[in-house]
Amino acid sequence: MAKSIYQKCKLLYLMKIFYERTDENHGMTLSEITEALEGYDIVAERKTLYDDFEMLRHFGMDIVSEKKDRTYTYRLVGRNFETAELKLLVDSVQAAKFITEKKSDELIRKLESLTSMHEARHLQREVYVSGRVKTINEKILYNVDMIHEAVSNNRMVEFRYFQWNEKKEMVLRHKGKIYCISPWGMIWDDDNYYMVGYDAETGIVKHYRVDKMIDVSCTEYPREGKTVFERKNMAEYSKKMFDMFDGEETVVKMLFDNSMAGVVIDRFGKDVAFVPAEDGKHFTISVKVAVSRQFLGWIMSLGDGVTITGPESVVERMKQEANKLVKKY
Repeated sequence: MAKSIYQKCKLLYLMKIFYERTDENHGMTLSEITEALEGYDIVAERKTLYDDFEMLRHFGMDIVSEKKDRTYTYRLVGRNFETAELKLLVDSVQAAKFITEKKSDELIRKLESLTSMHEARHLQREVYVSGRVKTINEKILYNVDMIHEAVSNNRMVEFRYFQWNEKKEMVLRHKGKIYCISPWGMIWDDDNYYMVGYDAETGIVKHYRVDKMIDVSCTEYPREGKTVFERKNMAEYSKKMFDMFDGEETVVKMLFDNSMAGVVIDRFGKDVAFVPAEDGKHFTISVKVAVSRQFLGWIMSLGDGVTITGPESVVERMKQEANKLVKKY
């Protein structure tokens, strides 16, 4: 590229320098800015730089100057994302099990580009956490994008579904059957991403781990199950499921120790009604849940802090699960 072309791009490269090398705590002197521009084969004079700064301010960049001793420094402040917000996003990407290690690193590099090189070092040093269990399905983000496209265009999706065997091998479910499902929403539960959809073949709502879906494609068939999902609230639906395992939806009555209030709110939200018990040490709640072995396992994990008091069918299932464990150990 001819040098004259670089010179015409001076404002663009000046923006790049401010974004990459300055922030609220790091400024550059005029000589440092001039030297940085020379690295792009751009010649800049002091007077023209002042005019350039004003043009960038007029464009919307918050460029401020500060005098220390007898030297002025210039820096960019007021970015779209604060460093604390970027740290939160980086930590979320790194912690998400449904994003592969490779894709996590790529996303984090992109997030680092939204701040200066000085603050990017803080993101790497303070937020990166290694050793998390991650998925190995590299196409998961494209699967998510395909599902959202299907929802937006009111189309069904086709895919194949796999599970792991005892040899750590991927085995296709139902001998490689192609699933054709109407997607109606996405749920992020326990760091896993699920597609919730209507299975016209069985006439019921099902959900699928997105990282276990392969060969995902959008079909030309319109979605089905609209009337079913018009009656469903996705947020409420996710509260009823435990680790996204199906079970018969039942209103379950449970007696909790007062010390378990935080656990109950974390699971069911603040809107659930607490009915104080007569002893003043317990409270009762009644919530609709999908009664699965995972739900019963969650109850067991809380120890003697909770007791299922109804209905009798669920109490009986709880006893059976407890007896199975006693016999096993």
